[in-house]
Amino acid sequence: MKESKVKIIIIEDEMIIGANISLQLTKLGYEVTGIIPRGEDALMFVKENTPDIILMDIQLKGKLDGIETAQRIQQEYDIPVIYITANADDVHFNRAKTTRPQAFISKPFKKLDLQRAIELTLSRMSENDNGEKNTIQEPASPFVLSDSIFVKDHETMVKILISHIFYVEAERNYCRIFSKQKEYVLVMTLKDLNEKLPDEHFMRIHRSYIINISQIDEVGGTYVIVAKKVIPLSKTYRDELLKRLHTI
Repeated sequence: MKESKVKIIIIEDEMIIGANISLQLTKLGYEVTGIIPRGEDALMFVKENTPDIILMDIQLKGKLDGIETAQRIQQEYDIPVIYITANADDVHFNRAKTTRPQAFISKPFKKLDLQRAIELTLSRMSENDNGEKNTIQEPASPFVLSDSIFVKDHETMVKILISHIFYVEAERNYCRIFSKQKEYVLVMTLKDLNEKLPDEHFMRIHRSYIINISQIDEVGGTYVIVAKKVIPLSKTYRDELLKRLHTI
């Protein structure tokens, strides 16, 4: 059976902003089931079209703001909420925390911010309280071949030639693969990814970086340069890197 797309509703009173977010989500492979401008309308919509994730603007027109709307929804449903707001002051943030949101994104935000917030939410949803798998699947781990790796990009698995990969950068529980074609985001730790990548091509040189050894342009005392990117080189890895370079 084909897995259904993740359903997301956008609760946003600025329809131009809502439409723009909807377009971004659609390109990322998600299904936007509604753009709702008012909290009161959102309560009715959720009853009839229960989503997997809610993107909630804190400032809404009408009697209910986004936080109050989330509180009302949470009285009946266990739906993850991601807040988006232009007002990220301490008062609103502290109020929002009481609803246990999955993320808090400040406007204006980049497409990557939105993508990461949703992927992190999905990874948290991948197991329920009983430890059983839900129907929403965690993004697939990369599949490694001798000359390439396959990574999940939106709804498809994309082949990346190892020779085209420059380096990998860690950001908390994410990894960003920088290649000749584009940048890919994986929901996994650098340590886990390092265990999957072939040792003959890749080496971890810092707690936050893995490099493709064949792509090194320069090695300094405390750094390497790959694709014009200056990457820090930890002392603990420097001798090993120089040793490996002498054998290439």
